[in-house]
This record gives sequence, C-alpha cells and structure tokens, in this order.
Amino acid sequence: MIEAGKQLPAGQLSEYLTEPGEGCSIGPNRFEVQERLKGKKVVIFGLPGAFTPTCSAKHLPGYLGEIEQFRAKGVDEVWCFAVNDAFVMHAWGEQQGASGKVAMIADGSADYTRALGLELDLAAHGMGLRCKRFAMIVEDGVVRSVDVEAPGQFTVSDAASQLARLG
Repeated sequence: MIEAGKQLPAGQLSEYLTEPGEGCSIGPNRFEVQERLKGKKVVIFGLPGAFTPTCSAKHLPGYLGEIEQFRAKGVDEVWCFAVNDAFVMHAWGEQQGASGKVAMIADGSADYTRALGLELDLAAHGMGLRCKRFAMIVEDGVVRSVDVEAPGQFTVSDAASQLARLG
C-alpha cells in the first residue's frame, strides 16, 4: 500500500472535461498522474463509488463545503477519486455541484487503484473491485500523508481531518 514519503506511481487516470483546453477535448480525457501533480499540492480522497450513500451524503459534500479552506491552506487541487468511468464521475459531480471545485477523477479499470494498493473487493455485494475509502496529501507527486479508513468507517478521510493535517 502507498505510504507517506513515497512517490505516487506512474499511471494514467481520466477526467471528463466540459470545455476544450490545450490538447484536451470535451469529454473523457486521460492524463499522466505525475505530470498533472508536478509542482502542485493536491488533496486526493478516494471512495468506493459515485452515487453511493456515504460518498454522496458525507464524503464529497464535505470537501465541497470546505473547498475555500483548502485553497486558503495552499492546496492547488482537490481530487475525488473512484473506480468508476469518467462519464459516471462527471454525472455525479454535476449532481453534487462539484464543477470548478473538486476534480472528479476516474480509474475505470482500477489499474491505478491496484498500483496504490488500495483495492477493495466488493464482488460479494455486486459492486466488483473498488477503491478503499482514503485521503492523501500529495506535494509535487510525493505523498505527505495517507489515511485509509477501516471497513465501514468514515473518521480519517473526511475534509475536516485533512484540513487539520494541513495545519
């Protein structure tokens, strides 16, 4: 499992973009994780899935409600990370009002989740391979802290806990 002090692994993730940009079209766009993190302080929180109860009622809304506090502490981006496709992450972000606040990052095949060692097998519940609930603070691609929830818990990956970590 990824640890504090370690470089995040190389890999690609996806984000659905609503406006074209330099080298990016409207729709799902893949990006290199290390390239996007270069020179930035980013808070990444991962969760089992879009539109699921705790994720929709507490996890994502907590970060949305505190986004200005994160910015005031020098955080360049906040990512919501899940094993869902970019279309689902975008739709959920739209429903939650995340646009322009929290980047809705998709790991559709769970490849990056496995590289992090944060996979969660929910096949017995009909959800397949997912991501454990976690939060990490990353600076220039290096993990400064990582907090992984115990099964069924929501006590260390929430926005308030990560704001406290930032000091």
